[in-house]
Amino acid sequence: MLSPDATAEAPPPHTDPGPPFDLARFRATPLVADPFDHLIVPQFIRPEALAAVNRDFPAIDRPGSFPARSLDYGPAFAQLLAAVHAPDMTAAFAEKFDMDLTDRPVMVTVRGQAQAKDGRIHTDSTTKLITVLIYMNGQWEAEGGRLRLLRSADDLDDMAAEVPPEEGTLLAFRNGPTAWHGHAQHVGPRRSIQINWVTGADVVRREQARHAFSARMKRLFGRG
Repeated sequence: MLSPDATAEAPPPHTDPGPPFDLARFRATPLVADPFDHLIVPQFIRPEALAAVNRDFPAIDRPGSFPARSLDYGPAFAQLLAAVHAPDMTAAFAEKFDMDLTDRPVMVTVRGQAQAKDGRIHTDSTTKLITVLIYMNGQWEAEGGRLRLLRSADDLDDMAAEVPPEEGTLLAFRNGPTAWHGHAQHVGPRRSIQINWVTGADVVRREQARHAFSARMKRLFGRG
């Protein structure tokens, strides 16, 4: 396994599946305005890269979000993180959402387990400009755990779209005061990668410190 700081290391040439993301598929998918700007892209992670990313995904046995840099993972996942920070990734999202992301930092957190309180209807912090979720689960049979994009703050059934968290699927949306989302309760494995372009580097530092503190408390006291 890699050390947490070795995020740029690439896999050996004979195992390299190529770029993990299908940015052409992303660019070809139109933005949907209802209930707020978003798009859903199945197979955003290329099928030929999925097995390696699954193999090298961080082992997370507790609920909560964890900064990617705080986790251990293998080379294919490291290559995915490098692709997240690549200029062509930022350029594709800036163009799609017609938003200037110049000098906007990228923050990456990872989840492996869901708990009963997850999925409550909410909007994201105002410091987050764009939220991206990439799911890494097999075929999703459970009723809960399917993220819903909502038209209101108090009705989980008042939805415009529902996204099963199946492997390789991307959901991206523009954050805002009415970007309500949530999912029905699910307890158990639910793997996802969350990417946010945020307002400034101070947000990344603060969020990483908050997540790190929360993770330490959970390890010490066994709370989920």
